Amino acid sequence: MTSRKFAMILLSLAVVGPASAQSDPVQLPYWASISVDEARMRKGPSPDVPVIWEYRRKDLPVKVVARFETWRKIEDPDGTRGWMAARLLSRTRTAIVTGDIRPMREDASISAAVAYRAEPGVVGRITECEDGWCRFDVKGRKGWIQTDHIWGD
Repeated sequence: MTSRKFAMILLSLAVVGPASAQSDPVQLPYWASISVDEARMRKGPSPDVPVIWEYRRKDLPVKVVARFETWRKIEDPDGTRGWMAARLLSRTRTAIVTGDIRPMREDASISAAVAYRAEPGVVGRITECEDGWCRFDVKGRKGWIQTDHIWGD
């Protein structure tokens, strides 16, 4: 191998290495949450395109369905899709209560005692999920909630 060919291979590795290190290794789609008090969803992946929606709810769960450079295409709990800057999102797992008032139980069982009741629209953090249940923490009030009673699991 000539030294020129070897140098070209090294150069191509140097260029490819950092670019792949910057990409998000998580497979799509994945769950995330809004990490700031105010965040804007846009029609496209640029600060120059119109705003579709402005969120004022830190920790709101979103589903990331696509990536483009430093932008993420997300879906919110109502099904609205648009683009948000990746820096406004966190990998912190959260969920929002759907439907009616839902019981948060002491254990992951329908027969377990009710620790709290959560109203529709309440957002909490998820620490673990198993067999159709998630451990749900709403500002320190913890319990197990069925996964079909939340969006974001």
